[in-house]
Amino acid sequence: MDIAIDAGSPVPPYEQVRLRIAELAAAGQLAAGTRLPPVRRLAETLGLAVNTVARAYRELEQAGLVETHGRAGTVVTAAAAGVPAAARAAAEEYARRTSALGLTPAAALDLVRAVLDRP
Repeated sequence: MDIAIDAGSPVPPYEQVRLRIAELAAAGQLAAGTRLPPVRRLAETLGLAVNTVARAYRELEQAGLVETHGRAGTVVTAAAAGVPAAARAAAEEYARRTSALGLTPAAALDLVRAVLDRP
């Protein structure tokens, strides 16, 4: 992930991290569902305190740009990636209906790809 901290900036480091992740998601460089690095690893990579990166992730989550799933990690949300709400709702409905029909997630995705690939 392309994040650089400017130690001379008046913007606090946690805010630099938060802004950069939000920018990358909005630009499509972090797609919906992209897993962010664990807090400790990103903190180490950037030379920051763990609490600094944790605060950035917390603020991103409060804004609805990421979701944290415990040990499964923190992922970029569709909202952060600029996916329209109607498209998210359609995807959620599709997921519910295919699950109710007994399709596995892989089979549901294969079906969507086949339909989208049709001329």
